[in-house]
Amino acid sequence: MLLFILSFTICNAQDIIEKKVTSTVSKATVFLNSAQVTRTKNIAITKGVQILKFIDLSPFVDKKSIQVKINNVEIQSVNFQKNYQKFSTKSEQQKTFENQLEALILQIKKENINLNIVNEEISFLKSNKNIKGNQTLTGVVFRDVKQYYSSQIKTLYNKQFTLKAKIKTLEKEKTAIKKQINDMFVEKEFPTGEIFIKITSSSSIKVPVTLTYNVANVSWYPTYDIKSKDIDSPLTIVYKANVKQNSKVNWTNVKLSFSSANPSKSTKVGVLKPYFLDYGTRPPVYNNKTGEVTGTVYSREDNAPLPGANVLVKGTSIGSTTDFDGKFTIKVPDNATELVFSYLGYLPITRRITSNMGSIFLTEDNNTLEEIVVTGYATKKQKKGNLGKVLQDKTAAVAIRGINSINDPETDYAIPTAKTENQTSVSFEIVKPYTLPSSNKDYVIAMKTYTNTAEYTYYSIPKIEKNTFLIATLKDWEKMNLLEGEANIYFEDTFIGTSLIDTRSAEKVLEISLGIDKNVTISRKKLKDFTTKQFIGNKKEEDRTYQIIVKNNKQQEINITILDQIPIAKREEITVTLDENSSGKLNKKTGEIKWNFTLKPKNSKTMNLKYRVRYPKGFKVFLD
Repeated sequence: MLLFILSFTICNAQDIIEKKVTSTVSKATVFLNSAQVTRTKNIAITKGVQILKFIDLSPFVDKKSIQVKINNVEIQSVNFQKNYQKFSTKSEQQKTFENQLEALILQIKKENINLNIVNEEISFLKSNKNIKGNQTLTGVVFRDVKQYYSSQIKTLYNKQFTLKAKIKTLEKEKTAIKKQINDMFVEKEFPTGEIFIKITSSSSIKVPVTLTYNVANVSWYPTYDIKSKDIDSPLTIVYKANVKQNSKVNWTNVKLSFSSANPSKSTKVGVLKPYFLDYGTRPPVYNNKTGEVTGTVYSREDNAPLPGANVLVKGTSIGSTTDFDGKFTIKVPDNATELVFSYLGYLPITRRITSNMGSIFLTEDNNTLEEIVVTGYATKKQKKGNLGKVLQDKTAAVAIRGINSINDPETDYAIPTAKTENQTSVSFEIVKPYTLPSSNKDYVIAMKTYTNTAEYTYYSIPKIEKNTFLIATLKDWEKMNLLEGEANIYFEDTFIGTSLIDTRSAEKVLEISLGIDKNVTISRKKLKDFTTKQFIGNKKEEDRTYQIIVKNNKQQEINITILDQIPIAKREEITVTLDENSSGKLNKKTGEIKWNFTLKPKNSKTMNLKYRVRYPKGFKVFLD
């Protein structure tokens, strides 16, 4: 009886038709750290129960996200698995590079063999150069022997030199191709993904089947090009998407969109700290923090640098990638606390932010090395073969623009996009079909160009830094749906440096630092003749006087804001008095002094800051 039931079950299982379905990605929405892809295929479905097996998919499919749409058909189950008998297909370009590398390695081996032969011949000739025996050595014989030895050793040394030079050249070519391969492709092998859809149909029909799911190892982050010809011109913002697509499946002519949803010298302006005055306390220290973080990312297994690793400010869209030496530099907002590091085939990690992150080590993800594979009714642990070491010589991911970053600011060189504002996110849809191969590269796509009227103001805190920063203020900035990100600054047709767009802290207006303008100079010095210290009764008085001079060397009139400060007393017996001749506006809570004024071309303005501190005799306060 048991045998009959088992045979019946097996026969029924064999009656279920399994149809392999090959398909391509037709639509992809890239989120900040994943992507949703859609495949649609017209499939002839027979009457009864059958299984549609979508093959050659990404191994990084999130099985919880799979959605299937088929009209007039009952969907009974949907499952995802990895096929370790079939690995992701290498592109023709990768095969070409690997064939070149293999040929070079073979040629280097042959030339090393030839070099070893020459070395042996030299050694043999040297060991037999002494003439021995009982023969009489005449002058003619000695001359012939000498000429023979000289001729042979010279020929062999020339061969040795030529072979060493050739091997050195071949080694350089091998290193270059290794770097190219590592730049574009991941050396490790990955299985392919498969989705099984069990369906029941009451009739034989041909219907479109739409398969939608999320994949990992795809991400994007925004960066910007911000340009202005001068302070009388509008501000141009080029909104760019930095995309990494390493799902192990090429996207060819897909309907592509980007969503804000999330399944050198700094141009950052300083901030004054309140100057609290008490016994034994010192003035605030300004170390000119740049808001810039650096470090290097390595593989823990072999201490090799990881090029193209993702670096993201946690909780934001601000991101960067490592160069060919595994090094990274990223701008961070003031309230940022952690960075997230990730790389294909490695476990992501989070680290607290310091100005120099030092060495960051990523550990290989064992889940990509070892999987549970189901075969019939048995389970066995299948381990992948040698995945190979990550190459020591890494190459930085090359940004592919297809555009000129220093074009005229009025030129819109962005790819046509359609912007969609959703309830909780914003997406930009590339109007024309776009191709994104799976690789280690970062692709830079200019999505949108905005031209806005801006108010330009110069801003300086000479106590911290004797430079003036140009600030562009934008109203109605929310309409551009900007995300946090780094920006390349171009002013007066010159690349100035990088800045940071921090939309989270912006309110009615968005302020963007356009960097230091050397044509507006500023100085601050303490006037010793007006700095005094005297005793009055049981009190001690100290005066401080500072002179600030700003000069406009530009051809245009400018608006400028200057900030300085006086200390704030924390005790009643300590008083701080601002001299009435100091013309700046005082904020009594923070001690900040502000001057706002307009400065004509080639003109200068002098401001004096003078204050007096009175405190009990016998105590000490630090004013400088």
